[in-house]
Amino acid sequence: MCGITGWVGFARDLTRERATVEAMTATMRERGPDDGATWSAQHAALGHRRLAVIDIEGGAQPMVADTPDGQVVLTYSGEVYNFVELRQELRRRGHEFRTASDTEVVLRSYLEWGDALVDRLNGMYAFAIWDARAERLLLVRDRLGVKPLYLYRTADGVLFGSEPKAILANPLAKPRIGLNGLRELFAYSKTVGEAVWAGMRELKPGRLAVMDRSGLRERTYWQLEAKPHEDDTETTSERIRELMDDIMRRQLVSDVPQCVLLSGGLDSSALTGLAAQHLTPLRTFAVDFVGQTDNFTADVLQDSPDAPFVRDVAQHVGTDHTDIVLDHSELADPEVRRAAVAARDIPIGLGDMDNSLYLLSKAVREHSTVAISGESADEVFGGYWWFHDPGVQRGNLYPWVSGPGGKQSVGRPLLRKELSDQLDIGTFLRDGYAAVRAESPVLHGEDPHERRMRRISYAHLTRFLPYMLDRKDRMSMAVGLEVRVPFCDHRLVEYVFNAPWAMKTHDGREKSLLRSAVADVIPRSVAQRRKSPYPSTQELKYVMALQEQVEELLNDRSNPTFNIIDTTWAREIVSREPGSLNRVDRLFTERLLDIAAWLSSHRLELHLT
Repeated sequence: MCGITGWVGFARDLTRERATVEAMTATMRERGPDDGATWSAQHAALGHRRLAVIDIEGGAQPMVADTPDGQVVLTYSGEVYNFVELRQELRRRGHEFRTASDTEVVLRSYLEWGDALVDRLNGMYAFAIWDARAERLLLVRDRLGVKPLYLYRTADGVLFGSEPKAILANPLAKPRIGLNGLRELFAYSKTVGEAVWAGMRELKPGRLAVMDRSGLRERTYWQLEAKPHEDDTETTSERIRELMDDIMRRQLVSDVPQCVLLSGGLDSSALTGLAAQHLTPLRTFAVDFVGQTDNFTADVLQDSPDAPFVRDVAQHVGTDHTDIVLDHSELADPEVRRAAVAARDIPIGLGDMDNSLYLLSKAVREHSTVAISGESADEVFGGYWWFHDPGVQRGNLYPWVSGPGGKQSVGRPLLRKELSDQLDIGTFLRDGYAAVRAESPVLHGEDPHERRMRRISYAHLTRFLPYMLDRKDRMSMAVGLEVRVPFCDHRLVEYVFNAPWAMKTHDGREKSLLRSAVADVIPRSVAQRRKSPYPSTQELKYVMALQEQVEELLNDRSNPTFNIIDTTWAREIVSREPGSLNRVDRLFTERLLDIAAWLSSHRLELHLT
């Protein structure tokens, strides 16, 4: 999986900047705990931290290819799942390989096809290639944006890295955040390409960038397109199953221990059933909370605890299963919060759901290096409840903030009034969603409802999914765990995106096509279960711990948190009965604590004018 970073500067000698490049690389030690190295030439320097997954001995980076006209050097993060087929083709074309790694396949693919290699890759990846023959840097990000890649323009070149922290370790990058960055923090949506930090941005999914002496240029090499769907429902279900079988076969290639993250929902249960056809024994892990099953209280989002369904799947498939059971003190530990916020670089988390994902990943990493996750199935197949709400479908806000909780979030008195007025989050969200709808591809002749649902699906795949993928990547890579997401295979995404909404709900439920495609590998209980979100603790002692931590902040009058947060709101949260705080109250209480942890660890500059 790994972490990458680098620096191109045409007005300086970067061989003299070794200490800075090493500092940039060192920020991603957790992403690549197995090895680290740098490479430099006069105008380019690359850094790499390695998490060894394929070809443990031979895949060291940065990887160099010597040519008669100069060196070509690669620093690469991720996995290319069709590397075996590509290597065979490259051998037929005369290439010789020194390693068995997919890294060398990517490097040799560039030597053979140049920038057009992007059209041949199937996987999750972000990589940089310095081509000394033309003094040219190529930056590439995978189609769905599973792996992150950030850019920061300088006066004479560019800095890049898997995470903002790598770029911010360079003195040329200033840790500044302005009003637009704050809007991104508090809008609960992700503007594609934005990075919060002033001057920094993400390379968009499905794009490549070229940096040379003439400047920085980008182009899109993949995007969703609207196409007629010719298959009937049964054929569509069969095709989805064929794709899933092939995806699992490709993604279970590894030279290190693997497992599946099992929640007892349809998505992870399907992957567990499919993975068991390739791995025996199959290890599975689930997160749970002390007393959650016995004391569970249903609400509008979750009507059942996960544990009974997890047991059903483990028994049905025959996995070697482990529950990672967390108590409220672990979840509320300020050190865990600081680690989770540091992993994400910015305080945009989901509270205890981030903390538990971090702790789950940490526990899983003691047994496995690679984990399979059901992330993105809801975005691909239409699983969230708001997909199916007529009012939300016709709304002018992003669907995930159009429901009652989301609308409360937009108008929440979390921020100081003057700052809230400046940010005007409501207008920011409406303008953003209008831009997404205008950008969405449409199919000539589609009826209005199908067109509306296509646009909603497009918004999820291009705005909401990147947010969720970033969360998964950061929490797992913070402990050196590689998480693969089979539902992000671009072939599956393209095919399901063009299936009519009526077909996606053909049995009157969410994710109908996925349910029918995997019915034979999941227990009946899971097939009948209603969509349930990632679990959140219901322990009131956890809420009390949050209130105590907010009270401690309020007692520190010099704390910079309250340059942003409204103290009246914070005091009101502290004074309430723990049981009276709903999901939105808790989420914003957690956001306050995240901001405090973030400000305590960053010497950032806030520009509020």
